[in-house]
Amino acid sequence: MPRKRPPPIPTVSDSLQLRQWSSLQPLLQRSLEHSLFQRSRLAASFSDIDSFDAFVRLVPLTQKTELALDQAAHPLYGSNQTEHPARYTRFCQTSGTTARPLAVWDTEESWAWLLENWCHGYALAGVTPGMVAFFAFSFGPFLGFWTAFEAGLRMGLRCIPGGGLGTAARLNAILEHRVEVLCCTPTYALHLARAARESGLDLSQSWVRKILVAGEPGGSLPAVRSQLAQAWPHAEVIDHYGMTEVGPVAFGASAAPAALRLLEERYFAEVLDVSGQPVRDGQTGELVLTPLGRSSWPLFRYQTGDLVRPRRGPAGLELEGGILGRIDDMVIVRGVNLYPGAIEEVVRSVPEIAEYRVNVIGGAGLAELLVEVEAGPTKGVAVPLEAAFERAFSLRIPVREVALGSLPRFELKSHRWVRG
Repeated sequence: MPRKRPPPIPTVSDSLQLRQWSSLQPLLQRSLEHSLFQRSRLAASFSDIDSFDAFVRLVPLTQKTELALDQAAHPLYGSNQTEHPARYTRFCQTSGTTARPLAVWDTEESWAWLLENWCHGYALAGVTPGMVAFFAFSFGPFLGFWTAFEAGLRMGLRCIPGGGLGTAARLNAILEHRVEVLCCTPTYALHLARAARESGLDLSQSWVRKILVAGEPGGSLPAVRSQLAQAWPHAEVIDHYGMTEVGPVAFGASAAPAALRLLEERYFAEVLDVSGQPVRDGQTGELVLTPLGRSSWPLFRYQTGDLVRPRRGPAGLELEGGILGRIDDMVIVRGVNLYPGAIEEVVRSVPEIAEYRVNVIGGAGLAELLVEVEAGPTKGVAVPLEAAFERAFSLRIPVREVALGSLPRFELKSHRWVRG
């Protein structure tokens, strides 16, 4: 009997699409008139873009490499700007892990739109005005840190910046000031918990009720969430997804941790397969985004490179399991496609492992992995982890234990995969 195909992803409601279109139309017009980068992409077909169907059919996808090449050709900041340079006041920069870093400037108006996105996310997470929030990261030129902090100020949180503090000082501040909301990466939340145990601090006495994590896929991985729940016993873990290029995009909702809820009032989203066609409900594809309010640095149909599994429900478009991985992070080991998130899910199922690193040996479909792990006081984690890999992937992946403290720790995005 032939297997029944899943139904297509249901489309947005007519009223939502009308609101999205009312935001997109003036953005297209302004971009055509003022952005040299966008004019070259829109001019030939602009008069025919009269609906979302036409928009998807006629507007080409945008890749990060195109933006990087444009900034190289038009130093310092490229030609994708719609305002006089003097009106740009906020600077951010991408991490540069997959291509030349992008420098992105925003006007006050576009920056305000980005902050509103975070305010929507805080509301979904159940964060309310007056709560004490601690931001456990050093403030560099990364959009996520600044928008999370300034949006917290805007909505009435009592915000404590943790930049410049070491781990011990951050833990003391979290306990002393009765912090209720902790913002950091999943890796750093686990690192704080381990440091607390080593220092004899009891996190069951903390006031932390919400941990908002971002920068890595761990916030939506059940094994990582389980470890965080054990380490911070009174806290709910809420995942967040965003990019410097497009802004804060999706958030977990309080009491609904299994998916990220996309801010559809703020973004037009597509999920496409390798041929550029929309995927069906519950299938995996690349997330493609059009921000609907960042008028000073517009992007249309931006390929994020992130793999998601969309499903439309009563609450709107949700990304099941959060960000599943990146297209360019996939490694093929003996015919099996492996993503960093899948490896981390298995590693975190062995709670004795304090830190790990994945060494990728070879390439071009002939890659092999060697996983290095640090165990806590307990040794002998290599055998159970190898067995867990075998169960999960039907592959033998060798595991080597290394000395405690010998692997790097990460406050920002972790870089645990080493390709040699």
